[in-house]
Amino acid sequence: MAEQASEALPAASESGPYLAAGLVARVRERSGLVLDYSPESLALVDRIIDGLRQGGPKTTALARTLLTLGAYTGEVLVQTTGAAWVEFDAQQRAIFGQPFGIRTPDGRLWNPLGKAVKRYENGSQDSLRLFCLAVAGRTKG
Repeated sequence: MAEQASEALPAASESGPYLAAGLVARVRERSGLVLDYSPESLALVDRIIDGLRQGGPKTTALARTLLTLGAYTGEVLVQTTGAAWVEFDAQQRAIFGQPFGIRTPDGRLWNPLGKAVKRYENGSQDSLRLFCLAVAGRTKG
């Protein structure tokens, strides 16, 4: 799913920030709301996903949208924790189901793109805001 949506994307270090910036611009243009790359802004992203869930399309129909929401989540983590975007190798892609993610300064890999898909599929139990706070908390310890 996400691999198909991201085939034409450049390297992770460019794709993540590019997709996140596009989301910020679209949200501002369509609703006047500001996504400021703070962990708190992910509450709005959670609400956006809740709205998508109301419509009920299959995850595959929303692949690009969920990829973008996950990229914004990842960029929040990059800016909050000092993480870096990384390309996943073949084994990591098989595990995560995504082409790229982030590596926090403590060396851990995280999958914000996949987390956005889980948020869509599972609802509030997979909050992106709480995910960000958990990752940020682990990098400080």
